[in-house]
Amino acid sequence: MRKSLLLLVAVCFYSLAIAQNDKPDMDAVSKIRTEGLSNSKVMEHAFYFTDVSGPRLNNSPGYLRAANWAKDKLKEWGLDAKLEPWGDWGKGWELQKSYLALTSPYYRPLIGFPKAWCSGTNGLQNAEVVVLNVKDSVELEAWAGKLKGKIILLPRTDTLIPTFNADASRFTDEALKKMADYDPKNRPANQGGRNFNGPRPTGLNVNKIKDFAKKDGALAILSCSPRGRDGTLFVSGGGSYAATAPENFLDIVVAYEDYMSLMRLVSNKIPIKVDIDVKTSFTTNDIKGYNVVAELKGTDKKLKDEVVILGGHLDSWHGSTGATDNAAGCSVMMEVLRILKATGLKPKRTIRICLWGGEEQGLHGSRNYVKNHFTDTATRRSNAEGDKVSAYFNLDNGTGKVRGIYTQGNTDVKDIFSQWLEPFADLGASTVTLQNTGGTDHQSFDGVGIPGFQFIQDVIEYDTRTHHTNMDSYDHLLADDLKQAATIIASFVYNAAQREQKIPRKPAPAAGTGGQRQGF
Repeated sequence: MRKSLLLLVAVCFYSLAIAQNDKPDMDAVSKIRTEGLSNSKVMEHAFYFTDVSGPRLNNSPGYLRAANWAKDKLKEWGLDAKLEPWGDWGKGWELQKSYLALTSPYYRPLIGFPKAWCSGTNGLQNAEVVVLNVKDSVELEAWAGKLKGKIILLPRTDTLIPTFNADASRFTDEALKKMADYDPKNRPANQGGRNFNGPRPTGLNVNKIKDFAKKDGALAILSCSPRGRDGTLFVSGGGSYAATAPENFLDIVVAYEDYMSLMRLVSNKIPIKVDIDVKTSFTTNDIKGYNVVAELKGTDKKLKDEVVILGGHLDSWHGSTGATDNAAGCSVMMEVLRILKATGLKPKRTIRICLWGGEEQGLHGSRNYVKNHFTDTATRRSNAEGDKVSAYFNLDNGTGKVRGIYTQGNTDVKDIFSQWLEPFADLGASTVTLQNTGGTDHQSFDGVGIPGFQFIQDVIEYDTRTHHTNMDSYDHLLADDLKQAATIIASFVYNAAQREQKIPRKPAPAAGTGGQRQGF
């Protein structure tokens, strides 16, 4: 009994000693807070990523402008920086002109945006609009020879339902407590991601309709997002971007209110015509994808070969300038490096920043980077180089302030991260949850056993107004929130770089049980 008691006391003292080892260096935290909150350049970074670079569809001129600006700025700060190819990607594409307006029975500009990788109209066209209401291939074939020079609508009968919820919101104390109390043993893990599926506008596959319309000589098809309203367009891809794929039939996303107006006119047999002029450009001279990669070298002889990585995805969709998705995350991570350089802190481990390409189409930049550098392709777990990575920290949920961090079910980091957040409770960040979250680049690392983490952020108006829309511009960024995020993440990255041991890893899945795997 006495021996058991002594053993218990020894274990408690040992656990306390380990916990105390993860108390942050408050002198370093103070320097980071002062630099991050009082001397921030995060909005300057965001300006260059958005207004100056423009839309950043992967492998587009805008993406390369942003990537080269980031590389040059990181070099200016004294980091080793480069554009690193990660593999074949596909076509570059750029929208060079877009005009859409109702001209008959009266003139009215229409809010519309072409989907990526679509062809143009070969100049200004004035065309009749028809509703293609077909349920199967037989009904579709009946339209043969009738679509040349036409613009197509697909039928919709839904009506606009007012919402009484605010576009922007922050996590409540109750919601954060629920996240902090999450126990994966009792509840199914939140795998993240979002379900934006809306009603299908027709019973027939839309791609089949597009192929038929293209062969029949139609000019374009107009689309309408199932969740767009108030002039907000949710714009993404219009088909394959493979280097050898043919140009996709022109598909223009139109504001719900404009789409339904056109629908009512045609359905009531009132002839309408639309002016349409779209010019797009394809490039195939370089089909590779690129990440921006830079390093702040470690200073400790024993630990400098180990790495702490931080990042976010640099590419965006093309409806606006990709401010909240994800110039915000890239600007914050750039600011983290600037803060660490400006404070004169000397991290023991090497700190590497990676700004990813091709995230929007499936985490291509980060997945391939992890595959190329850190993965044993036989086991699909980390290789010797991957074993030197302490952790990867990601930011990609909009402009909201950091409220805490998802641990992806890694129980061994919960107490560590709780201590690292303690100096920032006054800034609203204190929640550590065992929940998983998905949909972005930390999964590429977590999938091979490297600790990968995404920070909890206030959603603000991300899902309602800015995520993948024509509203995702610089003006929707919150400067104070981004300053707060950069300050907290700089402290996390520095703490990880200084820690005596690497960040603890989750146990590897048992042989034959699967577990998280990369799609290599």
